[in-house]
Amino acid sequence: MTTVSNEAGGTLGPRASLWFSLVLALLLGALSGLVMFPAAQHLRSLADGRPARATMRTNGPCMAGGCLVAFEAGGRTVSAELPVGSSGRVRTGDSVDVRYRADDPRVVARAQDVGGGGAMVLAVVSGVVALLFALLAVWSAFFLRRRRRRRPVG
Repeated sequence: MTTVSNEAGGTLGPRASLWFSLVLALLLGALSGLVMFPAAQHLRSLADGRPARATMRTNGPCMAGGCLVAFEAGGRTVSAELPVGSSGRVRTGDSVDVRYRADDPRVVARAQDVGGGGAMVLAVVSGVVALLFALLAVWSAFFLRRRRRRRPVG
C-alpha cells in the first residue's frame, strides 16, 4: 500500500494517500491544461509580431510572468509585462529582443520564447505527472476496496 510520510515521522494512511494523490493530480492537471498550455499558445501567437530591443526592468526568473520590459514602439516608450511561460533568469538593465503586437504593444514576449517551447515542455511534464498521480490514486482506491472486502465481518 502506498503511504506518504508526514512531518511527525509517521505515515499517512491509505485513504489520506488516495486523497493526496487525487488533489495533486487535479492541481498539476490544472497547471498543465489551464495555465501552461494556453501560455505556450500565446507565446506562439507572437511569432509574427514586430521585433524590438527592450530593457529589463525587473530581476529574477520570468516563468511565472511578472517580468517588466521597456522598449520603443510607434515613437513612444512602452512598458509591458512578459507573459507566463517566459524563459530565463534576467537582471534589471539587461537588453533582450522582444516581439510585440502591432495593434497593442503591451502584448509582448521575448523573441527566444515565441516558439512556446519552454511553456509547452512544462505543460507536458506537469500533465504526465498529473496522470501518474491519477493512476496512483486509482491503484490506491483499488487496493483499499480489495482490503475492505477481505476483512472478516464480525
